Amino acid sequence: MSVTPESVKELLSAADFGDRMRGINQLPQLESATAFELLQLVVKDRHPRIRYAAISKMDSFGGENLDASLELLRDRLLNDPEPDVQAVAADALAALKLTSAFPDLAQVYHQSPEWLVQFSIIAALGEMGDPRGFDLLSEAISSDNELIKTAALASLGELGDPRGVALLIPLASDPDWQIRFRVAQSLSRLGGEEGRATLNTLAQDSVEQVAQAAQELL
Repeated sequence: MSVTPESVKELLSAADFGDRMRGINQLPQLESATAFELLQLVVKDRHPRIRYAAISKMDSFGGENLDASLELLRDRLLNDPEPDVQAVAADALAALKLTSAFPDLAQVYHQSPEWLVQFSIIAALGEMGDPRGFDLLSEAISSDNELIKTAALASLGELGDPRGVALLIPLASDPDWQIRFRVAQSLSRLGGEEGRATLNTLAQDSVEQVAQAAQELL
């Protein structure tokens, strides 16, 4: 049976959970503009798994209408009761470079009790590329949650703000080798004499993975 806009719309409107999920999975077989239009049928679905699957497609189709995408994703970030749906909304906002949503991301980061939501926001800031993200990343590298801290280190490198070098250098001696590994990766992106000097130190690290990464990045 061929996949058509009509057949996918019928699946997305079905009462059965499996049918709706199948409809979402068939969206990539349609023209992007049509897929985006149909996707809007399920971004507020009653079932959280459907909402998650729908929002996870937004980075593929949301470019068809960035204003509409911003409105939909902001709504899910701010109002969805499921943390993983909020998290994937943050991912999509960053992937689509919707920088006008930065204040909302910062607000949710500070207000949400859910580490997954906070992690996704911090991980998204590097990809989003908004310079306003620097202060939030500066805060996040002091997080008690190691996953959030590690995500902040990676995003600092991706963001490309040279001020990040001064934040990263003290962590080159962190007892956690995975932190040192991320520091090496980010310093290589930021450059500068101080960053290179720290990379030279990390190239002699006692943990092979750290030393090898630093050597390759020099």
